[in-house]
Amino acid sequence: MGQKVKPTGFRTGVMVGWNSRWYAPKQEFADLLVEDFKIREFIKKSKTRDGKPVYPGIAKIEIERTRDEVKVILHSSRAGILIGRKGERVEELQRLLQEKTGRRINIKVEEINKPELVAQLIAEDIAEQLEKRASFRRTMKKAIEQTMAAGAKGIKIQLAGRLGGAEMSRREKAIAGSMPLSTLRAKIDYGFAEALIPQGHIGIQVWVNQGMYSEGDNDGDDAKTGQASKKPKRTYKR
Repeated sequence: MGQKVKPTGFRTGVMVGWNSRWYAPKQEFADLLVEDFKIREFIKKSKTRDGKPVYPGIAKIEIERTRDEVKVILHSSRAGILIGRKGERVEELQRLLQEKTGRRINIKVEEINKPELVAQLIAEDIAEQLEKRASFRRTMKKAIEQTMAAGAKGIKIQLAGRLGGAEMSRREKAIAGSMPLSTLRAKIDYGFAEALIPQGHIGIQVWVNQGMYSEGDNDGDDAKTGQASKKPKRTYKR
């Protein structure tokens, strides 16, 4: 049932790192986990009066904790807008999070160079187009063409809901290229978003095959020859 598993969760701890990186005593662990969830919810769900995201283009939020502070790393395709003039928007977000958590917050923004290959951003872009009443088939086709042109090895898009204003909900799926979901060495990115239309919600799922992890990214080859390295190799930075 590999196709039923979320691809990012399937590879976490094996090929990719965790989005939250910290240690805590047993009695504090649950509270800090909920705090991480609230930080992510606040950043992703904050909206302007006209319903647009306050902090746009964020694909991933990583959180690291030390004894003194909480470090929040934002991966965004619109780093300039997120930072603001002279860093004023980041400073404002930092202040709001400090008031919400009661802890010292340090925010770092990392720019995404190729947003066409990031599944979460593709899903959010499709949701935005559907809310503007664009044709769902045309929107899917355009997203697939842009992603494949950017260098992806494969892409799969699935929409579910009352598509085109239909009376009954249904699913529509489009795929291009290869999508080896059960291959751990395959770099599969996954994203989910919801479009709110007059008829209800439409769920958007996107899978992007970004290629394979390089051969030296794990200990498999060394183990075959009986020469496993003493220090484990990691495919991600701490």
